[in-house]
Amino acid sequence: MTDSTPHWYDDEAGPMVRLYAMTAGRARPSSAAFELMAVVHVESGPDEVPVLSPEQRAILVLCGDRPRPVAEIASDSGLPLGVVRVLLSDLLLEGLIRVDRPVPPAQLPDAHILREVIDGLRAL
Repeated sequence: MTDSTPHWYDDEAGPMVRLYAMTAGRARPSSAAFELMAVVHVESGPDEVPVLSPEQRAILVLCGDRPRPVAEIASDSGLPLGVVRVLLSDLLLEGLIRVDRPVPPAQLPDAHILREVIDGLRAL
């Protein structure tokens, strides 16, 4: 390799790929389903779809053994959260994953009501 050749590989870090190259220049996911605690379930394995990026395959492998929250996928994959959300939105559009969003706090039962139910059960 001559000095005029661009260096696409760092001996210590490995291949260098810009984050926008992984997401095709997109910065936002196509779905709002990817909150930090949303749980991702795999519907199809990475071997069943031939046209996936290495990062998308890695995400499917990560979630293959058990469903994982979006925050954990980002942490375990070593990718930034924004990139993971965009890649997950692509996988969702392909039907390869399913996302269970957490219950909004406004829809959770009131703590006071739960205490009354527990007290009532104890009184039985």
